[in-house]
Amino acid sequence: MPKAQAAQPLTTPAVSPRLLWTALAVVALMLLLTYLVAFDQGAVSQSGMYLHELMHDGRHLLGVPCH
Repeated sequence: MPKAQAAQPLTTPAVSPRLLWTALAVVALMLLLTYLVAFDQGAVSQSGMYLHELMHDGRHLLGVPCH
């Protein structure tokens, strides 16, 4: 009678590394966009209040006060 072998662990990850990095990049991009729309007030823009004015309607649409 052959000897019973121990079960081999699965080596396939539950989430692929490529999918993980893509998801992290999307989350980082969304956090940056949220910051720019909600809290920036033109501080990142080199041209003064251009970014604030560009995102102004988005702030009101999301209910974020900007005045």
